[in-house]
Amino acid sequence: MTEDTIALRTLLEKGSDATFLREMIGFAAQRLMELETETLCGAKAGERSPQRINQRNGYRERDWETRAGTVELRIPKLRKGSYFPGFLEPRRMAEKALTAVIQEAYIQGISTRSVDELVKAMGMSGISKSQVSRLCEEIDQRVKAFLDRPIEGDWPYLWIDATYLKVRQDGRIVSVAVIVAVGANSDGRREVLGMDIGPSEAETFWTAFLRKLARRGLRGVKLVVSDAHEGIKAAVSRIFTASWQRCRVHFMRNALAHAGRSGRRVVSAFIATAFAQDDAKQAKAQWRRVADQLRLKVPKLATLMDKAETDVLAYMSFPPQHRTKLHSTNPLERLNGEIKRRTEVVGIFPNEAAITRLVGAILLEQNDEWAVQRARYITLESMAPVSDDPLVGLPDMAA
Repeated sequence: MTEDTIALRTLLEKGSDATFLREMIGFAAQRLMELETETLCGAKAGERSPQRINQRNGYRERDWETRAGTVELRIPKLRKGSYFPGFLEPRRMAEKALTAVIQEAYIQGISTRSVDELVKAMGMSGISKSQVSRLCEEIDQRVKAFLDRPIEGDWPYLWIDATYLKVRQDGRIVSVAVIVAVGANSDGRREVLGMDIGPSEAETFWTAFLRKLARRGLRGVKLVVSDAHEGIKAAVSRIFTASWQRCRVHFMRNALAHAGRSGRRVVSAFIATAFAQDDAKQAKAQWRRVADQLRLKVPKLATLMDKAETDVLAYMSFPPQHRTKLHSTNPLERLNGEIKRRTEVVGIFPNEAAITRLVGAILLEQNDEWAVQRARYITLESMAPVSDDPLVGLPDMAA
């Protein structure tokens, strides 16, 4: 460690002239970001150069918590791709939450092999209950503020999915549903809108969850995409008066279970011809033709198709540019995979608050990553037909 580094650390610990230190840290961080951006662009700001491969596109404000206090940063934005400074450690929050959950499980005497091994590996065997409480309180405040924040603007599309985690309740280990909702707003941007925990996926639970989102300001919903959870269709129509899209991927799994192993490939190709149509009218006509062709040989599958037609093809009534993102819950697959990966480390949660702490931190960080992405999830121009916001549909002003 250099003498300069030691001197800076000593100053930080003593807290002398904190304002000067914050300004110095802010200047160094800003200069580092500018240098990194120059490398990514291939040229300095405003410089004409044949080596230029990208351009700057303004700044994004962000607070950085340091030992000298809060430093206000202006993170450069790029026209192509995204930039996020490495020193901000975008995954740090979730790692702290995971540590807190493991510590809480250890303190409460929940001894599973995975928790015991992690406690030893992380050197946490000497932690106290007060230390764990302070760490949990710090994370819980941030997660609560994120999950309870007001929802502003119109959100035409809403994806909802559930995953199951194990938790201790009254001395028993039970499975609970963790619901996550992600929306796309009229600007084509994607955000995590909420999460909740419940003992089952009954209609009352879905209604309460959607009503909570509505109270926070969720409006303008045109389509809700989810698996065929019990009661969700009725809850959607009651709270939002929106269409419901049954996840096409999950439907196909259910449908092919009726086809038999030898017939799955043929049946899958038959049903796919309906998805390949140009509009809803043609898709429904082809769907019925396929169902009728299958009726004699696979009557149960034909009956399933009759009942599911409206729900599986709901996305066909929306703009063609959006359909690849609307026909299933696949946009949530990567997020759910990250949740599963992190929660499997814990195994059994000590309580529901610990689930909210860890999953909420993961969702918060994913939301931050989406916020810094340059590209919109759905193009702004294509959102005009489904947006209630008149400004979205206005033509560009002439130069």
